[in-house]
Amino acid sequence: MRQIAALKFPVILLATALFPALGLAAPHAYVANQADGTVSVIDTQRDEVVRTLDLHAKASGKLQAALADHGEKTLFVVDATGSTLIVVDLASGEIRSRIATAKGPEGAGMSPDGKQIAVCGEDDNAVSMIDVASQKVVRTIATQGKNPEHCEFSSDAHWLLTSNENSNDVDIIDLRAGKSVALIPTSGHPRGIAILPDNRLAYVVQETSGTVDVIDLAQRKVVKSIKVGLRPAGAILSTDGKMLFVANGGASTISVIDVSDDHIVAEIPVGKRAWNMATTPDGRKLYIANGRSNSVTAIDLATRKPIKDIAVGELPWGVSIPN
Repeated sequence: MRQIAALKFPVILLATALFPALGLAAPHAYVANQADGTVSVIDTQRDEVVRTLDLHAKASGKLQAALADHGEKTLFVVDATGSTLIVVDLASGEIRSRIATAKGPEGAGMSPDGKQIAVCGEDDNAVSMIDVASQKVVRTIATQGKNPEHCEFSSDAHWLLTSNENSNDVDIIDLRAGKSVALIPTSGHPRGIAILPDNRLAYVVQETSGTVDVIDLAQRKVVKSIKVGLRPAGAILSTDGKMLFVANGGASTISVIDVSDDHIVAEIPVGKRAWNMATTPDGRKLYIANGRSNSVTAIDLATRKPIKDIAVGELPWGVSIPN
């Protein structure tokens, strides 16, 4: 009996290693194309667009963030001009409903448990908190700063950070209290946000200063600024939380930063106007939307080299991959 039991663990390891080869489903990457009103769906095993959702005639204007639920049954797409979150049934590709949000929405983030979506409304200086199950706004939280663009949850979903373009600061929102509890000045035009898994530090990209501001969340202040490339926009952490990836929109590169010492360890060439990014759940690949190249670059994170440029729609805003 002991010999038979000993075989089980290697068999499990072998099955895990063969997961892609067995043709088992991997999560798709969803790319909202701002200018043509489409969402490109990328197979993350083959790195090919396998479906295009045409929402142009049914949306009011610019599409921004697009987030799929954890089971990839529903897609939530920000319609900036219509100030709505479009709910798309992924089986049929049809719009199921529209959720009214704060005016001028752009960035959106999903909570780690997949139960909530936060949508930043730039014109109303507010965040719409949406329950994924009921597909309804459950509360609206005012920001202290102006024109919140990106919304990022902490790993414990206690905090929500917003990057405020017009007031050059970051709100820290206490989601349990349902209000902003701090406003932190930053270097200039904050954009993408990445929060360490232990929620000690937040890395906030600063477009005009060409830096990443490091915010100590307990002290609620910027403790360091890291110089990166020209006009940085997006930020995301590796799945293990050890590396930070910063999209330099004006330099067509991604800076790779080791967060143990905050030094740049690599620069990866990508397309024009590198914007918002996503990683696969296994941590092997990074996908970056190249706004002016109308493409998404797939990057092998083991080698830190581009694998393929994937043609998508016009002016892709960003990439998301469900966990």
